[in-house]
Amino acid sequence: MKKNLTVELLKEIKKNRNVRKKIDLFYQEFIQTDFQRLGKNKSAAIVISEIIVDYYTCIETLLVKISQFFENNLQKDRWHTDLLHKMTLEITDIRSQVISDKTHFILLELLRFRHFRRYYFEFDYDWDKLEYLEKKYIQVKDMFENDIILFEKFLKKVA
Repeated sequence: MKKNLTVELLKEIKKNRNVRKKIDLFYQEFIQTDFQRLGKNKSAAIVISEIIVDYYTCIETLLVKISQFFENNLQKDRWHTDLLHKMTLEITDIRSQVISDKTHFILLELLRFRHFRRYYFEFDYDWDKLEYLEKKYIQVKDMFENDIILFEKFLKKVA
């Protein structure tokens, strides 16, 4: 593994972490202010769904960069789910596992929602489902961060 490229990947992880933090800060601010005023209406549903989609997309972008760094081959027809699966694998003498199985499971939920959201053009959200996804978003934030911290330690060790 080339040290310069490893340092570059570590910088990408840091940059991605900062974007995830900004997304979460926006979420926290929205929940504490505007959501209190709006309640469970269409506008609030749109904002929460966009936060979840943006957060997942941010994670996926980082995982793609990690995958490219280690030259993983992804299936073209199902590359999103293939990417998540491959990030659960430890590849001996190449790289450690990037995400845990538990993180993988929750990210699959968020991926399914992102695909649904991409093609759903109505504004009538099911608040039960949205609240479930919001709980998953809250759950996965720390899980993913812990996984990435472990992966960073691996990168620093091999650099």
